Amino acid sequence: MTVVFERPKALLDVEMHYCPGCTHGIIHRLVAEVMDELGIIDKTIGVAPVGCSVLAYEYFACDFHEAAHGRAPAVATGIKRALPQNIVFTYQGDGDLAAIGTAEAVHAAARGENITTIFVNNCIYGMTGGQMAPTTLPGQVTETSPYGRDVKLQGHPIRVSEMLSTLDGPAFIERVSVNNVANVLKAKKAIKKAFQYQMEGKGYSLVEVLSICPTNWGLSPQESMKWLEDNMIPYYPLGVKKDIAPEVK
Repeated sequence: MTVVFERPKALLDVEMHYCPGCTHGIIHRLVAEVMDELGIIDKTIGVAPVGCSVLAYEYFACDFHEAAHGRAPAVATGIKRALPQNIVFTYQGDGDLAAIGTAEAVHAAARGENITTIFVNNCIYGMTGGQMAPTTLPGQVTETSPYGRDVKLQGHPIRVSEMLSTLDGPAFIERVSVNNVANVLKAKKAIKKAFQYQMEGKGYSLVEVLSICPTNWGLSPQESMKWLEDNMIPYYPLGVKKDIAPEVK
């Protein structure tokens, strides 16, 4: 029998802790497939901060370093500068990267650090119970915005990719989604390009992945995918936000 689909070598054969329907598993697989295809498992170092991805080191076959909440870009910077021959990436959620870790993310991007960030945006604090995050949409109900996010009181959501794309340092920034097959394929292409840019020494790259959180949204996985499509994508448009070496078509 011909095998047409199998687990990537960069992804360990273990049970994940993520909630049913969570798309972290899809994103993990895409990162692992890219590592396999680029042949970089043995020289890749991931950095996982506090959040739903806090146990990412248990799922990938590459080396991993744990970082304090929000500090993954700072830790990754140190690793990359000490070991420039290695491929270094951070895997961060929106509460981690866009709240407590805003300064680290902004300044790593501004310096053009030759690292890659996988930024998972599900509009909520997932691990700690569903509080409002910097990316929570206007009117979205969370544990700390039970009547919906009021922009007059709590401000507007932060569009991280657009914000970082205004800086001179980043080489590549793209927002993708994993809500359907076509978008999953586009997400993998963006992740692969981000890693290739690092391998070529082009500088900082970030791929923002729109994701779902059925548990804290109070929706089924199917309903969550529809909610992402109807609400998140209009507010967070998909596409390349910055590319210093775009493909010639």
